[in-house]
Amino acid sequence: MTAFTFKPSRKLFPGLVAGSVLSGAAVCAGAYFDTKQFAFSYLFAFLYFFTICAGALFWVFVHHMAKAEWSVVMRRQLENVAAMSGVLAILFVPLVFVAPMLWSWMAIAPGTDSLLEAKRPYLTPWFFWIRTVFYLFFFSAAATALRRLSVRQDQDGALRWSALNRKLALAGLPIFAFALTFASIDWLMGLDYRWFSTIWGVYLFAGSALSGICVLTLIVTALRNAGYFEGIITLEHYHILGKLLLAFTIFWAYIAYSQYMLIWYSNIPDETVYFAVRNSGSWRSLNLILVAGHFLIPFLLLLPAAGKRMPLFLCGVAGWILAMHLVDIYVIVLPILHKSGIQISWLDVACPTAIACTLGAVFVKSLARVPLWPIRDPRLNESIRLKN
Repeated sequence: MTAFTFKPSRKLFPGLVAGSVLSGAAVCAGAYFDTKQFAFSYLFAFLYFFTICAGALFWVFVHHMAKAEWSVVMRRQLENVAAMSGVLAILFVPLVFVAPMLWSWMAIAPGTDSLLEAKRPYLTPWFFWIRTVFYLFFFSAAATALRRLSVRQDQDGALRWSALNRKLALAGLPIFAFALTFASIDWLMGLDYRWFSTIWGVYLFAGSALSGICVLTLIVTALRNAGYFEGIITLEHYHILGKLLLAFTIFWAYIAYSQYMLIWYSNIPDETVYFAVRNSGSWRSLNLILVAGHFLIPFLLLLPAAGKRMPLFLCGVAGWILAMHLVDIYVIVLPILHKSGIQISWLDVACPTAIACTLGAVFVKSLARVPLWPIRDPRLNESIRLKN
């Protein structure tokens, strides 16, 4: 069995910090010279990484609720990714200063728009910010608590930590569903207060759960190739990861199709306004790319059983899906600013880079502080000997 503590290279952490500082400075300059573009680019970047962390937290919840054995050796990495929610809570702060540019209803005077007035009991600034604080606090606190209890078990191996985590998961998963649903409504659907969809929360959840598995696949493979998981993570674990990637690729496509079909069939103006913009001009091409890239290509690649037992192949598919998820969030956010068609800004690259480097630096530090897998979990041996 290989060493279970991570020792980062001398260049990795400083490189991430340098990337965070440089790209962060560029983003600050962009915020000064083109504030509105910054607002939408930064929201796009924030939500991309938020959905990944939310997806990781979901899988930690499910692991404890189901008393899963197969995922024990990988759970610590899910905990580490989910714990980045606390960093994202801090990174949300810049959006506070540009909120009226993003959520236009904040700048509309009372009594001006009859449709907005009908939604005023919900769409009021003070209530919006209370909900936002709750979302950020819940995701941060839940992820931190789950990880902390898991790390405590590394020290004494007491079964009570597993029991406490399961109770926390049982209580937290319904709140997770509530928080993710209403966060998607407030932060994304709220970009156009005229539009609504009853399946929107499930759509964002599908992308979050799928992206969480993709990031897990990439992380454990990178660590395994560096010699940290030799004899711990086997091809049996990759087989399950491959099956989950396939299942949630199908699930995402099913929810996306269901939303589109129901809105198209009912043909209600308040619902069709979302797709009217995204199915016109150059935005239509990105929508077609999503159909092929987010569903058809990974679906066909993941169907054969052999591919699910090939780590590098799965990493390629996972990386591709994450790229498509990035396109998906981009298509959700940016058409609000550029209704006539795609207008890619350098801030669309700088903002994700700044957040990625910041999260990456914190993540690398967190890897070195605790064991890479739960070394005293009662189900560890069953996870290592996994057969499926």
